[in-house]
Amino acid sequence: MKVLIVESSEPLGQIWQRHLERQGMIVSRCGTQDAATEYLSTHAVDIIVLNLVLEEGAALAVADYANYRQPAARVIFVTNTSFFSDGSIFSHSSNARAFLPSTTPPDDLAAMIEHYGTVDG
Repeated sequence: MKVLIVESSEPLGQIWQRHLERQGMIVSRCGTQDAATEYLSTHAVDIIVLNLVLEEGAALAVADYANYRQPAARVIFVTNTSFFSDGSIFSHSSNARAFLPSTTPPDDLAAMIEHYGTVDG
């Protein structure tokens, strides 16, 4: 399974990446909107783990671009804020499949990725 992590915090992104790679996933990581959209323009992915609050750029722009460029790619949003905690993210992003706190344990994140990477829709 091919996973793209879009996370501004390099230490957090590295933790997730190493854990997912140990689970046998092919993982790439970007830290900004521009880097993520550039990556998505040339690489196919199954799942995008996308922090809702990026230091540079907008997460919803990444999700929109992915929906246009790779409509089969699913997005798991993560955040450390209460923004969109009402579930409205699913109204704003048609490719959103989950909305998790960024403190979610790596094992749980891997299980979500495995689930949404192997089911339709």
